[in-house]
Amino acid sequence: MLAHSDRMFRIPSLHLAHAHSLGGGRSHLYELTWPAPAAGGVLGACHGLDVPLVFGVLDQGLALQLLGTPAPAGAVDVSAQMQTAWTAFARDGDPGWPAHEEERQLTRVFDTGERGGVARYPEQASRDLWAGRTIEVLDLQD
Repeated sequence: MLAHSDRMFRIPSLHLAHAHSLGGGRSHLYELTWPAPAAGGVLGACHGLDVPLVFGVLDQGLALQLLGTPAPAGAVDVSAQMQTAWTAFARDGDPGWPAHEEERQLTRVFDTGERGGVARYPEQASRDLWAGRTIEVLDLQD
């Protein structure tokens, strides 16, 4: 599962942030690690979980499937963190953590308690495995 997430999302995002920085732009990396609690947590921090958290809609649609009802305290906490960051970025261009620098690799980790915060890239082992490999565009028509 981690390899698939790397291939589809994580590594292309890292490449894009790096290229954007080389071109003079500013990118801010984040990783949502708080796991969706529904279905016994089997989905983990799945693709799409950030949508209800960012918009604070924790009691309808996709959120019901991923969070259950009522939304747990962790969802409320992570949602507040994400809303604060996204609002600050939209308002000021600064989400509240340093811009991506290849050397430092600082990334905002969204999670509860001490698992959250700004840290060196959290999936360094995966990053090292993909180093120097070209990720080709997937043909999704088959």
